[in-house]
Formats: sequence, C-alpha cells, structure tokens
Amino acid sequence: MLKYTDYDVVFREVPDEVTLAINLSNCPHRCRGCHSPQLQQDIGEELDERALSLIVERYLTAVTCVCFMGGDADSQAVGCLADFVKKRWGGQLKTAWYSGNNELYNKSLLNSFDFIKIGEYIETLGGLDKSTTNQRLYRVVGGDMIECRM
Repeated sequence: MLKYTDYDVVFREVPDEVTLAINLSNCPHRCRGCHSPQLQQDIGEELDERALSLIVERYLTAVTCVCFMGGDADSQAVGCLADFVKKRWGGQLKTAWYSGNNELYNKSLLNSFDFIKIGEYIETLGGLDKSTTNQRLYRVVGGDMIECRM
C-alpha cells in the first residue's frame, strides 16, 4: 500500500510543467543528506484512486503534471496510480515519477509516465541542478527514455 505524507504545487521538478508533487513514504533508500528523511518511515495516509482524485481535483485548474515523489517500495502501485491519472485526466495532465533507484528495473512502467527521474541522491554530487549529479531525468516518448536537462 502506498502512503503519502503531503503534497505541494512546485515549479522546478519537471521542466516546463506546473507540478503537483505528492510525497510518498516508506522509502527503502537511505540516501545520505536526504532532504526528506521522514519519508523513510512508513507514515501518512493511504494513497489510492479515491484519495488521489480528491487531491488532484483540488488543483486541477492550476497544474499540468502529477509527480509521484518516491514509492520505490511498491513501484507497481505507483504505475497503477499514474495509469489512473492518464485514464481519468488524459490529455490534461502529464505524469512523472521520481525514483531513488539507479535504473528503471521494470520497463513496463514506461507507458505510465511522461517523465521519470532515477538515481539515488548522493550528497557530494548534488541534485539535478548540478552538472556533477548522478541523477537523470528522462522524458518518455513512444516507450523510449530521452534525457532532459534542467
């Protein structure tokens, strides 16, 4: 079961998108310098289609993308929720996923997302805004991952 702790409208997570970023808990990664260490705990409210609908409907006229921040403990469930967004608000909202995994292990998830960021956070290398980062952001086009720059 996926749980979320909070969400916010953000402008820098996905290029050229006003993004509803939903923070998912129970992160299996223990990245040193993690900006949200509380997300390593199994906390928050269940994020199912009903809860997601309530959140998205509140911001539907203000956002262009829904980004799931984490969820690596149950990537299949993240993909199912992204598919739900595409089905319910197809054409109106894009979907994104920020995963701490260093590669996308389940390629079948590609069709669920318009954007995927992968890579554990390594404090000394910085995030996507640093040229030294190990993290990568991809736009998914026709099942192919095309690297984006921030």
